[in-house]
Amino acid sequence: MGGLLLKITTEEVKYVANLARLNVTDEEAETLRAQMADIITFADALSEIDTAGIEPTNHAIKVENVLRSDTVKKSYDRDELLKNAPAKQAGCYTVPRIVE
Repeated sequence: MGGLLLKITTEEVKYVANLARLNVTDEEAETLRAQMADIITFADALSEIDTAGIEPTNHAIKVENVLRSDTVKKSYDRDELLKNAPAKQAGCYTVPRIVE
């Protein structure tokens, strides 16, 4: 980046805000310009870090699968469950229509 992007203007911030259909005041545009400059400065500093020999990663910490194993368990009998249903059809519960 080389600091070239640090020269973003308040007018450019207002232009981009307009593209995003955001209304910003002059004061807000100046605040956003300063924040963008800080972000770009931080990104420039990160780009100067020597990362040779560091393995790429998708996560900052080790990610492990914390899900339980999928085991088959005894299920309920369909007919037993349906015997208490107020309405049923073709082995399924029938409920009132709520969407036209």
